[in-house]
Amino acid sequence: MTIAIVGAGLGGLALARVLHVNGIDSVVYEREPARDARGQGGMLDIHSGQRALREAGLIDGFHAIARGEGQDMRLLEPDGTLLLQEDTPDDAPLDRPEVDRVDLRNLLLDSLPDNMVRWGHACTSAGHGLLHFADGSTATYDLLVGADGAQSRVRPLLTDARPAHIGQNVVELGIPDIDRTHPDLAAMVGRGNYWVIGNGISLGAQRNGDGRVRIGISFYNTAEDWFATAGIPFDDPAAARARLIDLLAGWDARFAALIAACDDAIVLRSLTTLPVGLTWPSTPGVTLLGDAAHLMPPVGEGANMALLDGAVLGLALAAHPNDFPTAVKEYEHEMFERTGAAARMSADMQELLMSPDAAQRLLAFFQPG
Repeated sequence: MTIAIVGAGLGGLALARVLHVNGIDSVVYEREPARDARGQGGMLDIHSGQRALREAGLIDGFHAIARGEGQDMRLLEPDGTLLLQEDTPDDAPLDRPEVDRVDLRNLLLDSLPDNMVRWGHACTSAGHGLLHFADGSTATYDLLVGADGAQSRVRPLLTDARPAHIGQNVVELGIPDIDRTHPDLAAMVGRGNYWVIGNGISLGAQRNGDGRVRIGISFYNTAEDWFATAGIPFDDPAAARARLIDLLAGWDARFAALIAACDDAIVLRSLTTLPVGLTWPSTPGVTLLGDAAHLMPPVGEGANMALLDGAVLGLALAAHPNDFPTAVKEYEHEMFERTGAAARMSADMQELLMSPDAAQRLLAFFQPG
């Protein structure tokens, strides 16, 4: 019986790995032509997802690539007032370490047989036991798992739900090799996460394992077409940086310096989510995991939920290797409850960040009482 996994992201690979260690074969179909075909994003805060890595037999490998110092955090107001600074002792437990997404993905990929991931297979449609790919080829399946992200081609088999814009648009920039090129800014950002929370705008700087600092400037309560209407010349990186600095008028000059130091790589992200608590009737032969099932605001839960999805589904299939419908039903029951709670928490955090007094509310969240 063939298990087909569409998508070689963290959730799909975690599922393939847990199945593999339990002696169950699967095939992963990935649209990208190779593992290094594109950048994989920045750092991830892995906490509950560590359970999945234990089930996958990869926790020691994870500890080898995790950055405990990435747990450091600094929270500031736009005028430069430092509200909170948390520095992690070198011997602190790895409760919420940061890890480069590409390193974690490579850990999972390297744990699988060479022929398990089929690169260059962009799924265009699925159904009735048959997958169709952009190159005209097809593949059969007995169980189809959509691990293919926000714009899932598998999701329509189960639900009409579609991602909707949440009123947040993010301009992502970065400073390469910051310790060498801008040591003063490196000291300001620190070893982990650096947050400046204003009214309607936030700036986040995140230290990556390769020495790059990834910077995201979020504009809240903005329309889905904001990038086209904001008057920022994104095709001219230098002019775009200057315009972004203008939009932070009144902010401390150090934050302008941070943007001015960025290179010409600019990524635009218009954020969407699926409905909180999304469910569907269990359907034999198909299910979803990760963003395909429960896309939520990027506040630290998505990757963890995807990893757990993969592990929980893999263990359910190992427990019922000859009864896919029962395994899927057990997995979905657990997944709906777990990810529903995570999505509600993420939505609450998103609402907090969009509020006029976001900085003080965030401080109260991190220092209750």
